[in-house]
Amino acid sequence: MTLNGKKILMISESPYPEDTRIKNEATALTAAGYDISIIALNFKGRPFFETLDGVHVYRLPMITVFKKSHSRSSWFSLLLYRLRSAIGYIVEYVYFTSISFLLSLYIAIRHGVDVVHLHNPPNTLVVTGAFFRFIGKLFVFDHHDLAPELYLSKYNVGKDLLYRMLLFEERLCLRLSHMVIATNESYKAIDADRGPIDSDKIIIVRNGPDPNQFKLTQPDPELKAMGRTILAYVGIMGPQDGVDYMLRALHHLAYNLGRDDFYCVIIGPGDALDDLIGLSRELALEPYVRFTGFISKADLLMYLSSADICLDPNPSSPLNDVSTWIKVMEYMALGKPMVSFDLKETRHSAQAAAVYVPPNDVQAFAQAVARLMDDPIKREEMGRCGRKRIDDALAWKYSAEKLSRGYERLISRLAQFEPATVPPAESKLKGR
Repeated sequence: MTLNGKKILMISESPYPEDTRIKNEATALTAAGYDISIIALNFKGRPFFETLDGVHVYRLPMITVFKKSHSRSSWFSLLLYRLRSAIGYIVEYVYFTSISFLLSLYIAIRHGVDVVHLHNPPNTLVVTGAFFRFIGKLFVFDHHDLAPELYLSKYNVGKDLLYRMLLFEERLCLRLSHMVIATNESYKAIDADRGPIDSDKIIIVRNGPDPNQFKLTQPDPELKAMGRTILAYVGIMGPQDGVDYMLRALHHLAYNLGRDDFYCVIIGPGDALDDLIGLSRELALEPYVRFTGFISKADLLMYLSSADICLDPNPSSPLNDVSTWIKVMEYMALGKPMVSFDLKETRHSAQAAAVYVPPNDVQAFAQAVARLMDDPIKREEMGRCGRKRIDDALAWKYSAEKLSRGYERLISRLAQFEPATVPPAESKLKGR
């Protein structure tokens, strides 16, 4: 069994190449000599099949059963939101799991599959991993999100029956896979305990940017002409991502601290985007914020290059406390200082590149932003610290090396158990 030339099938319910982590992993493994095929969701009308930089990409149509946004104004609206979301996610996950499984069989025939590499969520993809393992292939589980904690954080509920079902589903992924990829030490510890599985089976591949691809560009002239301190947020906007905390902090900054010298660009799509735009109107933030929705990478870099301070409002929750955020790494790669709630993995990543405030305290968040607005020297120093940490430890090249070594070790270990091929002459001698 050779290390290179193996055929890897990745499956992810996210768009490709828009999903940065999956694109980085596919690029790294292609460079290491592997043949990569990917099943992903279609986005922005891309073709069903194309080859991008040597990667064979198959895209399935995206379906949305219910729009997963909500108002928390009453217990009834929250209950209705949970019901609609549960039905929506179940239908969408069953659809993607079923169709991607059928497509994986076609890809196995057309291209060949030696390894099936599943990116969660959903963990229902374990069906495909288990099938390929049963027929003698390798199964890699790339653990992006803790589904049970996501459920607790999103709906603010207890550890009920659905939570236990999600734990069981996750345990199947951990136990049946040959290798688990975790995003940080916290995830690795959780995976080893929940499986339970040997920690040697788990490798850590952090979400790190490529400084050669993610770098400063020409700022937006319109923003710079405002003469204000430019704030920026980038990320997916779901109910659990804390953008509502950020908006309330900006309201406090403008109307309680009396600061009218800032403007915040809020970048990204998400289920909660419409609700957040409505909340910004309720908080009278129209003069201070701009929602861009989904934008191109070039525009993203332009807006972030214009920013003086970047914001990470992820609140403390069972999920957020142990997660690593790509946006934090991207802010650091561009040398931008940030304000963040004080969460374990965020502090581990950013270190001196961020000002930390007590979790979920919007007034403290606003006050930290105000102090940083008035201290350009500190902002510059924090930006340098963040960029240095990326260059020294967190750039994608370090993660790519770990990913390649993990694959080499996995395939080498399994090669030890393959029957050796005995030359005919030697076989005759042994038979005497």
